[in-house]
Amino acid sequence: MLKEFEVGVITSFHGLKGETKVFPTTDDASRFRKIKKVHLDNGTELEIESVRYFKGRPIIKFRGYDRLEDVEKFKGKSLFVDRSDADPLRKGEVYIAEILGADVFDEQNAHYGVLKDVLKTGANDVLVITKDDGTEKLLPVIPDCVLLMDAENHKVIVREMREI
Repeated sequence: MLKEFEVGVITSFHGLKGETKVFPTTDDASRFRKIKKVHLDNGTELEIESVRYFKGRPIIKFRGYDRLEDVEKFKGKSLFVDRSDADPLRKGEVYIAEILGADVFDEQNAHYGVLKDVLKTGANDVLVITKDDGTEKLLPVIPDCVLLMDAENHKVIVREMREI
């Protein structure tokens, strides 16, 4: 189980008063309004003072960092939240970060491949699977195709859709 989750990456700055532009790596960019603190991979903890949005992307001001020069060192750094501060899961949900790299099996329990990525398409998520033969397979995350996503056992069970 992961202890922390990446929620964004500082890409650049906004103005001269220490505001940072963040590329969200979470599925809900509006969650930054609820987050009180984040930390960098080096352990530096940052308290969020304010959040606003421009073109759907968060602009974050950290408490105590009031000048551009104070935040320039953060460019390109990932922002993390502790697991205890992560959005709670609903029944049947998993954190994507915890399922990546999982073994994928077909419904007869034969090894199918490895979960490489999960694409967010808007309609439904799509699993990107590197099959055992080296090819790539895309499967929609719908009940007919994804029978089980078990983060605890790092296992996914799928059913391929058949062409008509």
